[in-house]
Amino acid sequence: MQRRRAVPADIDFTRHRVAAGSITLPTHWSPEQAVAVFEILDELREHVWACYGLQIQQVLRDDRNTVAPAAHDIDIDEADVPF
Repeated sequence: MQRRRAVPADIDFTRHRVAAGSITLPTHWSPEQAVAVFEILDELREHVWACYGLQIQQVLRDDRNTVAPAAHDIDIDEADVPF
């Protein structure tokens, strides 16, 4: 199935600002321009995933993996009375 591409004509990329850690999107795009940008990002995501999918999965897995401390690493005071 071939996707119909919106034409990103006359998108003025100079009218947005990139702040520290966030992107402020332009508010003047037409719906067709927004669709064009969306499709470009979607295709970029597909290509990045095709090239780096396994590495991305591993990085995300490592990032989310929590390791419980070994039993000998836990300092328990046996003389401490609970409650």
